[in-house]
Amino acid sequence: MLTAGLLWTVAGLAALDSLNPATTAGVALILLAPLRRPGATALAYVSGAYLVVLAVGAGLLVGGGELGRAVTGASTWVRRGALLLAALVLAVSAVRRLTTRTRAAVTLPRWFGLATAAPLGVLVTGADLPNAFPYLIAVERLGAAGVPAGTGVAVLAGYAFVYCLPCLVLLVVGSAWRHRTASRLQRVHDRFGGERLQPRSVPTALGLLLLAAAVAVLALVL
Repeated sequence: MLTAGLLWTVAGLAALDSLNPATTAGVALILLAPLRRPGATALAYVSGAYLVVLAVGAGLLVGGGELGRAVTGASTWVRRGALLLAALVLAVSAVRRLTTRTRAAVTLPRWFGLATAAPLGVLVTGADLPNAFPYLIAVERLGAAGVPAGTGVAVLAGYAFVYCLPCLVLLVVGSAWRHRTASRLQRVHDRFGGERLQPRSVPTALGLLLLAAAVAVLALVL
């Protein structure tokens, strides 16, 4: 049964999940790229993200009466897998910091355009969903509460909208004040995603290795 308390819980989880930068970064790159129709392209990208969030959640929700236990058990292994993957990424980063290297700039693929924006939104957001713990918890709560399938899918449609809300806000602001927004986004991109020379740093490498070990231990004890 869908209660006000459950609805607020799902809304809070959706707001927390919307802070994930994976999808929003794609919109920022689209607004910076020299595209003929950046607004429409970004909207198509966000639409793909919205559809995959809704479709996967709906599939889990209507997948069977054992949803609660299935998602709970799956989320445990997903959490462990995500932590182990994070530990691996940190270890690889530590090894790379032992040599001086040029970090390539973060850019859109050459084949990206209006026709491929929605599929890329599906791929980027879909690949990130296994790490979206608020999302899995929200689906589990709806299933455990016995919410009817139709009502649950409607709630998940709202969840997907809240998830995409930062992207939509950035899209509206970027389209309305394109030049001013683009200059600020470019500064952020240059700082965090631009090409840069990364010098060798043994202390940084050791720190990353220690952090990777700590994350791996955390994954094993959870």
